[in-house]
Amino acid sequence: MEQAKNISTTYDPKKVEEKWYRYWEENHFFHDEVNREQEAFSIVMPPPNVTGQLHMGHALDNTIQDILTRWRRMQGYNTLWLPGTDHAGIATQARVEENLAQSNISKYDLGREKFLEKVWEWKKHYHARISKQLRLLGSSCDWDRERFTMDEGCSQAVQEVFVKLYEKGLIYRGSYIINWCPKCQTTISDIEVEHTEKEGKLYYLRYPIKDSEAFIPIATTRPETMLGDTAVAVNPEDERYRDLIGLTVLLPIVNREIPIIADAYVDPSFGTGAVKITPAHDPNDFEIGLRHHLPQISVIDKEAKMTAEAGKYQGMDRYECRAKLIEEFKSLGLFDRIEEHAHAVGECYRCGTVIEPLVSPQWFVKMKPLAEPAIQAVLDGQIRFVPERFTKIYIGWLENIRDWCISRQLWWGHRIPVWYCPDCGEVICRKEPPQSCTKCGSNHLEQDPDVLDTWFSSALWPFSTLGWPEQTEDLSYYYPTSVLVTGRDIIFFWVARMIFMGLEFMKQEPFKEVFIHGLVLDALGRKMSKSLGNGVDPLEIIDRYGADTLRFMLVTGNTPGNDLRFQEERLEAARNFANKIWNASRFVMMNLTDYSPGAEPIQFNMADKWILERYRATLTDVTRFLEKYELGEAARTLYEFIWSEFCDWYIELAKLRLYKETGAEKHTAQFVLTHVLKGIMQLLHPFMPFITEEIWQHLPENKGTIMLSSWPDPGELASYAQEEEDMNLVMDVVRSVRNIRAEMNVPLGKRVNMVILTDETSKAVLEKGKGYLAGLCQADTVEFFPPHTEKPEQAAAAVVKGIEIFVPLKDLIDLDKEISRLEKEVGNMDKELARLHGKLNNADFLAKAPAQVVEKEKAKEEEYRLKKNALLERLIMLKG
Repeated sequence: MEQAKNISTTYDPKKVEEKWYRYWEENHFFHDEVNREQEAFSIVMPPPNVTGQLHMGHALDNTIQDILTRWRRMQGYNTLWLPGTDHAGIATQARVEENLAQSNISKYDLGREKFLEKVWEWKKHYHARISKQLRLLGSSCDWDRERFTMDEGCSQAVQEVFVKLYEKGLIYRGSYIINWCPKCQTTISDIEVEHTEKEGKLYYLRYPIKDSEAFIPIATTRPETMLGDTAVAVNPEDERYRDLIGLTVLLPIVNREIPIIADAYVDPSFGTGAVKITPAHDPNDFEIGLRHHLPQISVIDKEAKMTAEAGKYQGMDRYECRAKLIEEFKSLGLFDRIEEHAHAVGECYRCGTVIEPLVSPQWFVKMKPLAEPAIQAVLDGQIRFVPERFTKIYIGWLENIRDWCISRQLWWGHRIPVWYCPDCGEVICRKEPPQSCTKCGSNHLEQDPDVLDTWFSSALWPFSTLGWPEQTEDLSYYYPTSVLVTGRDIIFFWVARMIFMGLEFMKQEPFKEVFIHGLVLDALGRKMSKSLGNGVDPLEIIDRYGADTLRFMLVTGNTPGNDLRFQEERLEAARNFANKIWNASRFVMMNLTDYSPGAEPIQFNMADKWILERYRATLTDVTRFLEKYELGEAARTLYEFIWSEFCDWYIELAKLRLYKETGAEKHTAQFVLTHVLKGIMQLLHPFMPFITEEIWQHLPENKGTIMLSSWPDPGELASYAQEEEDMNLVMDVVRSVRNIRAEMNVPLGKRVNMVILTDETSKAVLEKGKGYLAGLCQADTVEFFPPHTEKPEQAAAAVVKGIEIFVPLKDLIDLDKEISRLEKEVGNMDKELARLHGKLNNADFLAKAPAQVVEKEKAKEEEYRLKKNALLERLIMLKG
């Protein structure tokens, strides 16, 4: 077999991975044309930011998608894994602005048109980087169908959706409280605000009651907003303040008269039970303000500085103003105290700046009419979450959803297709720019300067990428997609929005199943972040270990929906597994030089049938686990079969024939080794595509790429359940004799004699496996006797399933020397036990030592006691 001579002695991922990916891509193996005679399997890739870089979350997400896609492709499905990137409005614009700032240029210096040209240049450069990184991971997505959220087709889809929702009254413009990022200079939606628990302060202030010497005490975490207070609120059931409801307060410093109102929202147990109400700078206050018809006074602007409404504090930073206000409250005798107070602070998910709630005219999507069908689709089983527990999280969010603020004060993004006529006030919403006002005919039209939230275009991803609003062949064949694979952290950002948009515009769910995976955490269980400096670059891991190792590490030990800790030792284990596969495969191929398929008859023995049955069972289990999205269990099953059963057992069993036999017996061993190794490569291919392709190409009779070979069918394989059971008994006996050799320090080269006391049934099985017993136990003789036969003297013994196994030690080891060694070990154990006994009976030690230390010493004492008993049993046996 010529191919075996060409296989490298060691596996080098760098020499293999780029070669095979190029081969796959150049031959368009990732691409399928629509074929109505085939069942479709489709996935849309969660689009990474076009200017981003592959991180561990991307690596896990795309590894899972690739496993599912490669598996379904091998099963004969017409597969589409559709790749693409997201324009990432806030992040990309910020990156370009930062780059321009290095040359002292702002976006305003360039103007909107020239600035956008710069962003497109930036996008082109960084898009090539992210797509290359996905290729390095081995992603078998259809690059011929790659999309971008701002390409021409996706942009048309965005305009179509906006206009239709506007015409249905589901998109509207209004002044509401929004989340404003003073650094990014744009609104962000509620779910883009990250609430971080921080140590802050609770300030206790006094507000004088008009025409009275009394005051009402309030507590606040943001004193600077008091300049915009328009009421003080108390709970109507709070007896402390019931008599004050309806009175008027003189707002300190400003001297504005504001009412004391009653609202059930107020928590009597927080602070003083009386809270200041600033409708323009707090979302809850905003709602209270609407209920009580309170004015909205904005005292903080979009740069987080105080406005003219703040009087003498105008122009100050919000935190500088806070300090000055506290000083003034003290000077007025209206300051009470400050308490340390841990509370959740809203921060921008992009830059970490503390969010400023502001009242601003923005565009919103009315959510309730869209959310209701999205809830029902999941309740009715049209869409299934895996794991199922995420269903409640999804439904709970949609049931309590607020209207979605979709406008962003950026230049990069899908510009809102709305024009205003300054002459008559007409608002025109349409896909194509109007030439004149539809009401008064004026040509002085101005387009809304804002762009849409990035997630608006992403919400259309499952159908916009397939050609909608055009009714394309791809759309009718691949939609709805089969499964969405994504992290638990974007169920709200993306999954829910895709569902309600798909139901609204396609009248059908966008995917049948949603497979939710966890996050990749660091070794200490912390979320990876730039601020902690604990991120791990998957590209560095690929460079050091190879993509297959990274992929297998990410999948093994991973359960649906649960977070995964990144640990270097798990990478080492995955690399060792790759090397084990390579060495085993190389051994097989180096023993096929005289193998000619079909040249000799096939005569399976017990070991052959055992490994064939184990392979069939492994194939069944792996397929079942993949069907259930239990990829970690599928990988574990493969690992155990390949390492323990194929490599550690069957190859050793086959060597007995490869080295000593000829003709049909050797030919059969070669056939089984080849057959099972091919199957292993196919089962492993979705997980480790590169090494499996390299090995596949060296195996006899293989044609074409492994990725287009057929996934094995367990129903087509013969079952050898009885032979598996019989071989397991033989293996148990082998293990017991090997344990005896190790425990008795029998030299490696020494051959033993075996005496087995058993009934006729087990004897018949072991007789068939006698050659394996002799070969794997290094035994000169294997003798069988009935139960209760007199036991040989000075023999080490073991019992396996009622079978007694003896290995006579006379002439095998130096008995006197071994007895002396064991007695010395017993003496050492006695010393250790005495030391531990004294320690554990020392009242001073027990009083001062931590509980875990005491438990550790107790466990050590038990371990030594068991070890001593085992040594004594061996001594008794050796002394006869």
